[in-house]
Amino acid sequence: MGRRRRGGFRWQIMLLFAIGAGVYYMANQKEVPLTGRKQLRTMKHDQEMQLGLQSYKQILNDNRQNLVQGGETYDLIQKIGRDIAIAAEPWDPGFEWAFNLIRSEQANAFALPGGYTAVYTGLLPIAKNEDGLAVVMGHEIAHALAHHGAERMAQQNMQRIIGAGVSLGAGGMDMGAQRAVMGVFGGISQYGYALPFSRKHESEADYIGLRLVAEACYDPREAPLLWERMGSNAGQTPPEFQSTHPAPATRVQQFKEWMPEAIEIYNASGCSPKITSLN
Repeated sequence: MGRRRRGGFRWQIMLLFAIGAGVYYMANQKEVPLTGRKQLRTMKHDQEMQLGLQSYKQILNDNRQNLVQGGETYDLIQKIGRDIAIAAEPWDPGFEWAFNLIRSEQANAFALPGGYTAVYTGLLPIAKNEDGLAVVMGHEIAHALAHHGAERMAQQNMQRIIGAGVSLGAGGMDMGAQRAVMGVFGGISQYGYALPFSRKHESEADYIGLRLVAEACYDPREAPLLWERMGSNAGQTPPEFQSTHPAPATRVQQFKEWMPEAIEIYNASGCSPKITSLN
């Protein structure tokens, strides 16, 4: 008895799933504050806030021995956070702002949905001064204001819908062909969709953060200098197309393009220079 021949890719199934993904995308469009970009987002604000608070409590609990509860740097972070929160008021969906300092060698900071923010002490030498720290915090807070976390979750859902269509469409092929098709889909999904969107989020947070920093009377001209220092500290990095973040040189160039607008906001606010250095 002869071996049954496997069929080719079933495009009709793929088409049905592609239509479903398109409907899902068009039915869940929201607008990003300050940029007006249309984004895919399905999660309600209350759900975002709850997830952000749960994650924040867990991080603080995991680092309870390393929480810095006072001192000049702690007070400065509180001040910068409040200033940026005030600047963000027109776009604030109801955040419950919180700012913490965590003793760690990590050169990092984050802001979760709800405005739950933390800075790691390892970042301070790179931030270098008050304006640099404001740039970092503004960038992280911008991620939260732009609902980037919720957008990533919705994007992943859409990828899963399309991936299921590809898998079912390839179901009639032999196993080797199926693996090849799914491998190609994985590569396209990663390098043609997920990573470019991640870089877009980083650039969008850079832009929104720059505007918030200028509105809050921190010198936006520190932004490209900060990211030059970040690039020097990062060491060897992968090519931009393989990275979740734009290359440091790309970020510096973008800041220079946005700087006239930021300087105009800064000057219109009647700001005076900051001179505080971070130790």
